[in-house]
Amino acid sequence: MSQLTEALVTIMTAIIGVAILSVLVSNRSQTAGVLGAFGQSFSNILSAATAPVTGKAATPNVGGNSNAFGLGNFPSLSLGPLS
Repeated sequence: MSQLTEALVTIMTAIIGVAILSVLVSNRSQTAGVLGAFGQSFSNILSAATAPVTGKAATPNVGGNSNAFGLGNFPSLSLGPLS
């Protein structure tokens, strides 16, 4: 039974691998936009994590000019001065 299970897992892994590869190389997948969004998110997290040590926090880059997912620009979420 373990050889059957191993064969099934191997086949399923190959199918998933082909599916991932086809999505990455597809013209409609917008892989560059996804990778760019991941890079910006990582940069924001790194800036927030190092802010207490460096004494400065960079303004979060939320990609306001990017329309990678067809969502358009998001409105500002600034709360203004909190008094």
